[in-house]
Amino acid sequence: MQFNISNKIGKLSILIFGLFCSFLSVNAQEKISLDEDWKFHFGHASNPDKDFDYSKTALLHKSNVYATTIVNPKFVDTTWEKINVPHDWVVELPFVKSEQFEMDSHGYKPVGGAYPETSIGWYRKHFTVEKSKSNKRFELQFDGVYRNAEIWFNGFYVGTNFSGYVGNSYDVSDYINLEGDNVIVVRVDATQYEGWFYEGAGIYRHVWLNITDKVFIPQDGIFVHAKVKGKNAEVTIETTVQNNNLKNSNCSVYSYITDRNGKILAKTSEQKVALGIRKDFTVKQKLNLNTARLWSLEDPYLYKVISVVKQNNHIVHQTKTRFGIKTVQFDANKGFFLNGKKIKIQGTNNHQDHAGIGSALPDYMQYYRIKLLKEMGSNSYRASHNAPTPELLEACDSLGMLVLDEQRLLNSSPEYVDQFKRLIKRDRNHASVFLWSIGNEEQNIQGNDYGKRIAQTLLAIQEDLDPTRTSTYAADMANEFKGVNEIIPIRGFNYREFSVADYHRDHPNQPLLGTEMGSTVTTRGIYEKDSIRAYVPDQDITHPWWASKAETWWKLAAQNDYWLGGYVWTGFDYRGEPTPYKWPNISSHFGILDVCGFPKNIYYYYKSWWTNEDILHISPHWNWPEKVGKPIDVWVNSNADEVELFLNGKSLGKKKMERNSHLQWNINYEPGTLEAIGYKNGRKLTSKVETTNCATKVVAVVDKTTVLADGKDGVVVNISIVDDKGREVPVADNMIKFYISGDAKIIGVGNGDPSSHEPDKCADGTWQRSAFNGKCQVILQAGKTVGEVKLEVKSNGLSSSTVLLNLKNE
Repeated sequence: MQFNISNKIGKLSILIFGLFCSFLSVNAQEKISLDEDWKFHFGHASNPDKDFDYSKTALLHKSNVYATTIVNPKFVDTTWEKINVPHDWVVELPFVKSEQFEMDSHGYKPVGGAYPETSIGWYRKHFTVEKSKSNKRFELQFDGVYRNAEIWFNGFYVGTNFSGYVGNSYDVSDYINLEGDNVIVVRVDATQYEGWFYEGAGIYRHVWLNITDKVFIPQDGIFVHAKVKGKNAEVTIETTVQNNNLKNSNCSVYSYITDRNGKILAKTSEQKVALGIRKDFTVKQKLNLNTARLWSLEDPYLYKVISVVKQNNHIVHQTKTRFGIKTVQFDANKGFFLNGKKIKIQGTNNHQDHAGIGSALPDYMQYYRIKLLKEMGSNSYRASHNAPTPELLEACDSLGMLVLDEQRLLNSSPEYVDQFKRLIKRDRNHASVFLWSIGNEEQNIQGNDYGKRIAQTLLAIQEDLDPTRTSTYAADMANEFKGVNEIIPIRGFNYREFSVADYHRDHPNQPLLGTEMGSTVTTRGIYEKDSIRAYVPDQDITHPWWASKAETWWKLAAQNDYWLGGYVWTGFDYRGEPTPYKWPNISSHFGILDVCGFPKNIYYYYKSWWTNEDILHISPHWNWPEKVGKPIDVWVNSNADEVELFLNGKSLGKKKMERNSHLQWNINYEPGTLEAIGYKNGRKLTSKVETTNCATKVVAVVDKTTVLADGKDGVVVNISIVDDKGREVPVADNMIKFYISGDAKIIGVGNGDPSSHEPDKCADGTWQRSAFNGKCQVILQAGKTVGEVKLEVKSNGLSSSTVLLNLKNE
């Protein structure tokens, strides 16, 4: 009885505490988006006269001495282009043929040292701050600028962020103007590359103004982690508090945990903290959660930690951190376990660009792409080869996708150590992040003592900042041990799949992960090699010398417990790294889905064996008028036990499906219907492809019809060309035109053609894109006015289609 009474008293006190907090917490801090209303202008990397005299004028010799230069807050920028960020200026540039390798790998866009006129970008932003905030602390936060961004604020130089992938924050409290305009000036220098793939350029992630008290929790100042104990969990909350006052300050710190709906579940006591001038201190507190709900792939449940700083009985700062509770185990012989459940890692590698919009993805696109990967059966995402945008991790947290989070370079210089620290501190609270990667394919050092020593340094940093996880390294090495592999906790294999068994034999206590596998090259809807247009067949048959077919690597990974699993190169096609061709090929062929997210045939191979869904997929299409009477190679991807194939009602034979394989028939073509009937556990599955009639209509399918009127939300509209019976015409290449009315705009178009040189961006009123093998895509972004938006999709000679969207406030 005493236990029950104390329990009720505890719940009552938490309820009262929650009400108390709601009264105290009023404007304790603000996080204000600075994404809108920027001005943009190209500079010049080699001509100072075209770079606003940047290299001719002394900008660093005195503080706030800038004469009439571009960093002067009064500089006239009214003629500059008006843009919002995220912004990638490269995606708007034309394609340029070049023999330079870096141009090839970056998708033939004119950016880099050879193109000085389009490799420097200047940004300016004006905003005001209320006088009432004069006693506050002000911080500029850039989530990602590609690259080498120099930043001025009200004429004061505040810093340079070298990295194109890890953001940074700058305290600008001493420079804030409470009497008029505040002006941010950013010079972005993309003359040097960081990767060998499309990287874009510009302020391509979000920008924020953080306003806090001068006693505050700094960015990434919270670390939440948990230990599962039976059905319960012990949650540790580490809260760093900083004092930016010019005198010593006292405060108290506490935290409480809520469920996803905001119900308070547990609260720490208040801990008093004495802070010296411009000093910080970390408070470590523990809470117990009874009957903890674990974060999993099927149930990605997220709790919230509210961390609070009080002075004089007033809340001066509080933060909200979403976190998940899970257990992770890597066993060298038995495999990978999440919450005690054995799971084979079914992962994909991905770069961060998408058709039509380059690297400047709106937040909703992260969710769209992760959903597509999950539908295929993928359960893990490798952020190759750089820090992902924070919103990608939020999507993975929410949707249930494990993340292998990767450092840009295997390098222990002060610059890269700082980048690694920022990466870990930024991402360590994300439930989706289950493993770190300290680098990728550093051929000059990975097999020697340089690599070993660097890896030891980075591993020590990771262990210090995040002892709850471990690390891997993506090594394109066979059964080799010297160097990084001697000390890396999880041995990563990039390709070399036939060496995994030998390595396991020789090092049986080191868990093994396929960090990069496959690299099969396919072009959606193409079934013959075409060296003129730079296409490869859309089947699991073609790969570069270093790589393998999907079926080759996955059979090894699936059948051997000592494989933790692996990551396919890649989930999506991406701009750059055209393989096996060069120009006119401007995008990769590696994706399981193309750059728009349209599935290729290899998608159905993975979905057959990565999900429990009934899959029965026939390829190729059945429109071959030029091949009547000639043999066609027909593939069936399925997880049925056996499949029988029929052409126009005539059986072509029944075949048993070997696990993790596919079936093939060689058939003399005749138009009509090709049908497959599969049997799975006694159930009948059917699928067919038909010879279509001529194209008659454009069909538009939207991923959602209700959109937030916040200026940021949006939708993806997928376009198909169909015949009079509603069947997609698989060879259609009609030009599609888009007309939009209402408060929304088109921000990009694509079609998945890896050799298309059509523009991804068009002037208002001129948006268009040709279909590629029956499909194309248009991406919309909402405005801020509640009401209806109409998108008309038209093509000459075809019936049109209309999409209606409803913009709402909530």
